[in-house]
Amino acid sequence: MRSVKIAVFASGRGSNYEAIYEAIQAKRLDATVVAVVCDKPEAQVIQTAMAHGIKVLSIVPNTYTNKKAYEQAILTFLHEQQVEFIVLAGYMRLIGETLLQAFPRRIVNIHPSLLPYFKGKDAIGQAIVANAKVTGVTVHYVDEGMDTGEIIAQEGLMLNPTWNRETIERYVHRIEHQLYPETLQKIFRKLGKIG
Repeated sequence: MRSVKIAVFASGRGSNYEAIYEAIQAKRLDATVVAVVCDKPEAQVIQTAMAHGIKVLSIVPNTYTNKKAYEQAILTFLHEQQVEFIVLAGYMRLIGETLLQAFPRRIVNIHPSLLPYFKGKDAIGQAIVANAKVTGVTVHYVDEGMDTGEIIAQEGLMLNPTWNRETIERYVHRIEHQLYPETLQKIFRKLGKIG
């Protein structure tokens, strides 16, 4: 079985990156993280990935003349690392045409709600404001919209009215950290890359 070379895009702490990395180490995910791309130079995920010996591209969007130039710089880096598949893990930017065309149906995202509900930023906060009785996690293909791509997998979470935000986030992360590696493994098998 051949492992798929993936790049993880993240903007923050990188807990989903860590879950993916751990699943690979535990041989539950036939992939190799060959690159991490981060748009926030202060993000913790950069230090974590570097400690794992992974090549990191820390790239600030507003230092480029436009989105195309920014994504072209990322694309050059991805080609250098021979990346086959992009995994968004808390990457807080919309993916544009340059990357979408280079990786057709090879970019996935994880979102902390049951899409199509609570798209965009702070989905957990949106669920709290809406007094939602259920939320969850969605893994989906990425298109040019905000959390509008084809849904691959979902898992729900019944919300207890006594839970505060921190508790909800803990349960959502627990689902994410299991669902994402499992779903990626299924995708890679379908791609015919392994097994």
